Amino acid sequence: MEANEILILGMFGSFIVLLFVGIPVAWVLGGVGVAFAFIGYYSDIHFDTWTGLDFTTLGLVVNRLYKIMDNWILVALPMFIFMGNMLDKSGVADRLMHAMQALFGRVHGGLAITVMAIGIILAASTGIIGASVVLLATMSLPAMMKQGYNVPLALGTVASAGTLGILLPPSIMLVIMADQLGLSVGDLFMGAMFPGLMLGAIYIVYLLVMGVVKSDSLPLPENAKGVDWAVIKDVAKAIVPTFMLIIVVLGSIFAGIATPTEASGVGAFGAILLAMYYKRFSIAVLKDVLLDSYKTTAYIFAIFIGATCFALVLRELGGDEFIESAFEALPFGPYGVVAFILLVIFLLGFFLDWIEITLIVLPLLAPVVLGLDLDIGMYPGLDNPEMVWFVMLVAMALQTSFLTPPVGFALFYLKGVCPPEVKLMDIYKGVVPFIILQLIALVLLVFWPQLVLWLPSIAYG
Repeated sequence: MEANEILILGMFGSFIVLLFVGIPVAWVLGGVGVAFAFIGYYSDIHFDTWTGLDFTTLGLVVNRLYKIMDNWILVALPMFIFMGNMLDKSGVADRLMHAMQALFGRVHGGLAITVMAIGIILAASTGIIGASVVLLATMSLPAMMKQGYNVPLALGTVASAGTLGILLPPSIMLVIMADQLGLSVGDLFMGAMFPGLMLGAIYIVYLLVMGVVKSDSLPLPENAKGVDWAVIKDVAKAIVPTFMLIIVVLGSIFAGIATPTEASGVGAFGAILLAMYYKRFSIAVLKDVLLDSYKTTAYIFAIFIGATCFALVLRELGGDEFIESAFEALPFGPYGVVAFILLVIFLLGFFLDWIEITLIVLPLLAPVVLGLDLDIGMYPGLDNPEMVWFVMLVAMALQTSFLTPPVGFALFYLKGVCPPEVKLMDIYKGVVPFIILQLIALVLLVFWPQLVLWLPSIAYG
């Protein structure tokens, strides 16, 4: 084994070990990159190897960081984060919960279906996973437990509904993926519409089936009433303003009127207007939203900086070629390689956050996929359909990372706001069926690429 290959394996091994020690991931990524740049330089001098690493490698990091800060696409991140935080403060979810609960009042599992429907709407408007999970749990868990719901099922419903925002546009994950792979954000947003809505629909069908098969786990509320025009009007009043904002933001992108960055600014301003409309806007609220947005943006960009250093050193060592040759040596066909990649990403999701996987793993695997002879059909006018399809597969696989223990972030958000009698094991049991449903949705995307590629392809037809 050559010196470069030993250093590549050493980088990945050190990253995993230091991550489990508890050091913040941004420091681990940057620190490992710097350390191995010096190790490679030292081994060249004293052991007569040729790793290709020297001080120039670290100097290149500065240029990469400047390009990150000068990246017009990434400007959309803080705007979309601000939009989500402001909508969280505007009381949108609270109004939706009270209005829509009456709509499903006489259906077994109606409250759980209401939570899932609100999760879909929040996903298409906020996209902030932590805020959505905490908000849905705070509003719905006490009511579901009082109504006699099966506790693990109620917990799984809240956790899965709150994580839909990572897939449905405007998803900050898709913005980062587009930037890393040089794809169109608009293509990814359009490609994610059907998969995201399909996953939400699968969840709702599951809850409806459970309401029939195990009605005692999803009981009807006391004094449940039928739907009348008054209920429909209340639902419309709660939904229409939020839908208008979603249509303005996503519609302007899909119609080519605005770039995703411009649309994110419109969305942030629209969220302020919506908060004013609901009489929830104040200087104190604006200050809280700005601080929360700063913290989230800083967290993401800190990982960007660390990942840039890590990836640069890894590429200088020949990490791209090493990984590509390893996957090419697999005794599978093209789709077998794709399945193996998705399995690796699924397993990594047990231990890593989606940001690390997106920034480190995805760019390394993209050349492997481009080299495969995949027959997914013809989509004239759509640039790089294979990569758009593959990114959606990865996005759906990463959807599971929020629910899989031990580091599923939705699990910890949920545990933090649950009543004391709710155990972590109850949450683990509750999310298992929804993880299986996510994997079923992933398989559907593998066999039917049209679910991803039809909408972006007709936009250019």
